[in-house]
Amino acid sequence: MAFVLASAVLCLSACNSGMPGGDEADKAAGRANVDAMSQEHANDTAEASPATDIAPSRAIVSERLPYAEVDDELVYGHFVFPADMVDPLPAIIVIHEWWGLNDNVRAMADRLAGEGYIVLAVDLFGGETATTPEQARQQMLRVVENQQAAEDNMRQAYEFVNSTAGAPRIGSLGWCFGGGWSLNAAMLFPDELDATVIYYGQVTDDEQKLRAISAPILGLFGAQDQGITVESVQNFEAALERLRKNYDIHIYPGVDHAFANPTGTAYNAAAAEDAWQKTVEFLNLHLAINEGGSP
Repeated sequence: MAFVLASAVLCLSACNSGMPGGDEADKAAGRANVDAMSQEHANDTAEASPATDIAPSRAIVSERLPYAEVDDELVYGHFVFPADMVDPLPAIIVIHEWWGLNDNVRAMADRLAGEGYIVLAVDLFGGETATTPEQARQQMLRVVENQQAAEDNMRQAYEFVNSTAGAPRIGSLGWCFGGGWSLNAAMLFPDELDATVIYYGQVTDDEQKLRAISAPILGLFGAQDQGITVESVQNFEAALERLRKNYDIHIYPGVDHAFANPTGTAYNAAAAEDAWQKTVEFLNLHLAINEGGSP
C-alpha cells in the first residue's frame, strides 16, 4: 500500500471547485479569532501534553508524504494507517492546532490510525511549527490573510485520501485552529464529507454557510473557554437545530480551551478522555465499514 501511495503522489493536481476564498468579513472574524486564541494561549508552551502518552491500540505504519502542491511548493503531511490493512479503510483528515504539524499532532494521528483508520495529518503552515505563542499567532494570521491557499491545501488533502488512498468514507478532525478548519472542511465538501469532529474550534451561526453541510458534526467545547465562548457555541448549535442538521455538541463544565490538545499545558485528563471516547464512537458510527465492505 505504501509504495503505491508514494508513486501516486507524483500525479498530484489541485482541485479548484468548492467554496471561494474568505471575504473581508471572514478575514475580520479570523483576525478576531487569532486575537482570542492569543489570549487563551498567552502563557502556554509547546510542550507535549499527556494526550500524546497513549500509544496506538494496534501496530501502525507512518510516512511523510507530499499530498498537495500549493503556491508551487509541495506540501508534506503525516500519512499513517494500520499495519494489518489489506483493503483501503475509511480516512480521517487531521488538522493541527495553532502550533502546527509537530510531533505531538503526529502522535495523535498515529493513535487515530490505531483505531482502524487511514489518517492524513495535513500541514496548513507550510512546514513551520511554533514554539512560542507569538510564532503561533503569526502562523494563524498568515492563513487568515490567505485563506484561498489553505482551502486549496484542504481540497488536495481530500483528493489524496479519496482517490490516491481509496478511502470509502472520509471524516475530518481538528483541535483549536484545526477545529475551525474541520468545520471549514464540512463546508468545503458539503456533499462528500461523512463526519466532522470539532475540538473547540471557531464556529459560526451563519445559516447560509451551514445550510449545505451534510456531514454529521461532533463538537467538543470547554465552558471556561474565553476564546470560543459558550455563547458562540450555543448560537452555532441553535443554527444547526434550525437547519435540522445531524449534530452532537458537548460543553464540559469547568474546563478551559485546549483541554485535549496534543501540545500545551491546559490538558484536562477527565474531559480529554471522555471527549476521546465520544470521538471514537462518533467516527465508528459514521465512518466504519462492516465486514462486507458497506458503511
